[in-house]
Amino acid sequence: MGDLTDRLTQGLPPGAVVVDEDVMAAYRHDMAGFCAAGTPAVVVFPETVEQVQHVLRTATELRVPVVPQGARTGLSGAANAVDGCIVLSLVKLNRILELDPVNRIAVVEPGVVNAELSRAAAELGLTYPPDPSSWESCTIGGNIGTGAGGLCCVKYGVTSEYVLGLDVVLADGRLLSTGRRTAKGVAGYDLTRLLVGSEGTLGVVVRAVLALRPAPPPQLALAAEFPSADAAGTAVCEVMAAGLTPSLMELMDAVSVRAVNAMGRMGLPESTQALLLVAFDGPDRAAELARVAELCRAAGATEVVPADDETESELLLAARRLALPALDRLGTTMIDDVAVPRSRLAEMLDGVAAIAERHALTIGVVSHAGDGNTHPIVIFDASDEEQTARAQRSFDEIMALGLELGGTITGEHGVGLLKRDWLARELGPVALDLQRQLKAVFDPLGILNPGKMV
Repeated sequence: MGDLTDRLTQGLPPGAVVVDEDVMAAYRHDMAGFCAAGTPAVVVFPETVEQVQHVLRTATELRVPVVPQGARTGLSGAANAVDGCIVLSLVKLNRILELDPVNRIAVVEPGVVNAELSRAAAELGLTYPPDPSSWESCTIGGNIGTGAGGLCCVKYGVTSEYVLGLDVVLADGRLLSTGRRTAKGVAGYDLTRLLVGSEGTLGVVVRAVLALRPAPPPQLALAAEFPSADAAGTAVCEVMAAGLTPSLMELMDAVSVRAVNAMGRMGLPESTQALLLVAFDGPDRAAELARVAELCRAAGATEVVPADDETESELLLAARRLALPALDRLGTTMIDDVAVPRSRLAEMLDGVAAIAERHALTIGVVSHAGDGNTHPIVIFDASDEEQTARAQRSFDEIMALGLELGGTITGEHGVGLLKRDWLARELGPVALDLQRQLKAVFDPLGILNPGKMV
């Protein structure tokens, strides 16, 4: 322990090496429940790429595991410490190094907060589209590590589609540069895409070249109430089959609607079984929204409420933003993240309702309906061991259901510790073996975020 801290201190600024137990306790885990977290030997706060390289060289020489961390807003346990590790916090590498409106790129360090980049880009009439729910606090490095998504994915896609290049410190301290700054580029294997979503198991991201887009006009939205998940699912399919591309399409089940009503007094009918929120930000947004209203009514919507302007749109979308806080008020929550084909979204919601009934639990579902990414939220009393066990079983059954419907165990939260065992079921033995071989190429000693993913 003394040798480790002495070696780290030699290459880091004063105060960057922390061994205080109370401070280290705060860096043991992210926001995922039901994931083991160890006790780190030390937490370090480098401020430069060279200092990160020093940490990794020291870790390799002393054979000490390293767990990279951002803002710790993750929901899979990917940032959880292991016993005796170096927790490598990257929050002080937080500079926006470049904003280029001609080439429409940003060059940033991993500790830059998502919302800060978005606001800086907006000053140039540009936008960085990925918008996780925690965008006001989560970091770009964490978004890259987990392959984060957000509400706008139906139109604009996920983090991986905006990462053009990376600077990554490897386990032995070498600096790897991948990708490009150009609009196009296909030279060699795509190591950039391989590193996005790798959760710090292959290297530590210290710089990213990100694509920016022209800022769109404000959204115009509508809310449609449905008597069943089937009817809402039909509406989602009809909207997509009509060739429309909403900037947002979110679905809330009856449990979520009731929770939001109780918390925010939104005035939504208690008979609503599914609430669909759809928005457009293009030049024909009013006409496109009118077309969606027709499709929703044809699918069986009992009420369709279009907004007249951006202010009313924000009021309609407030229900979706309240969903997670409202469900959190009902008890301890375990948030799942299962994506299915859009055409099977209604089956997923009905299946989750059946799982909730079978285990006598409350499970609310909010989903990015436009891309089939559902977030079933299991609510339980953590002080009740038997109820906690039922919650865990229901969580697993939800993932099994997602795979049965042709989906994936995670659409945007990542694997981490929470879903590691399920990853093997989704990938199969051949793919899992290849992934482990890739891990060994990048990290032959197995010191980078050990125990996560594969």
